[in-house]
Amino acid sequence: MRKLLGLTILAALFAISCAVINSPSSSQTPAAMADLHIGYAPVSSYAAKEVDPNLVTLVDVSYGTLDGTPFTGYLVKPVDAVAPPPGLIVIQEWWGLNDNIRTMTRRLAAEGYTALAVDLYDGQVADTRDEAKTLVQAAIQNSDRLTQNVVAAYTYLTEEQQVPTVGSIGWCFGGSWSLNTALALPTELDAAIIYYGEQNSTEPAIHAPQQMPIQGHYRALETNPSLDTVQAFEIALDELGKDAEIYVYEDANHAFANPSGTRYNAEAADLSWQRTTAFLKQHLQENG
Repeated sequence: MRKLLGLTILAALFAISCAVINSPSSSQTPAAMADLHIGYAPVSSYAAKEVDPNLVTLVDVSYGTLDGTPFTGYLVKPVDAVAPPPGLIVIQEWWGLNDNIRTMTRRLAAEGYTALAVDLYDGQVADTRDEAKTLVQAAIQNSDRLTQNVVAAYTYLTEEQQVPTVGSIGWCFGGSWSLNTALALPTELDAAIIYYGEQNSTEPAIHAPQQMPIQGHYRALETNPSLDTVQAFEIALDELGKDAEIYVYEDANHAFANPSGTRYNAEAADLSWQRTTAFLKQHLQENG
């Protein structure tokens, strides 16, 4: 069982990571993210892979508070677990904690994880690009709260759920925040997965403290981040000797793994899912 975070450690983590996490790059601005979603909307889809409800338990939970306002999320666990399964911090796309993210959380739980989908929008969900732009802008302007949100999720999983290991995974805006979670918890987090996150720091010094393995999934048909940036990100991690798997999917666009979106690419989504589950199994289950 990993050592639990104390208040002293949390304060130190915020002080160290504040300069990096609370200063979004130009690629993470609401306008830049809105450009990525031109002509794209979340819609219902036959491709969404639902989980047998008999395999998981699910509940809405509060996993912390800040200034009297609770952090609430969606907790899903496998029903047949004898001991607490490894934990996962599941981070939303820029649309919010919607049905797609809840479905993905159930799928991850069915793979053998205590999956906690955090809510970075405090209960709000967008159905249109303009709504999402407004919500993400408000969230970014208070990014310190987002950092405390994901750290609270980590503390909840380790202290309340007693999980042995914890990883993070996110898509789009959540991909950026999966990386930010790794920056905020550089020695505590056991694995981080980034799906086409808009923020990819290429400075080795920023990533030097991170001890967890990282897996990234990126699309070839977008420029934010550009393939040059993705390559520089991978080189920075390699130069530091980090355990990193970076994949680029040809003929795939932004949000290719979202079965409830209009850019779903089944081939790329299935391959990335196979890589995701193998990576999580190796670093959270077998090495836990």
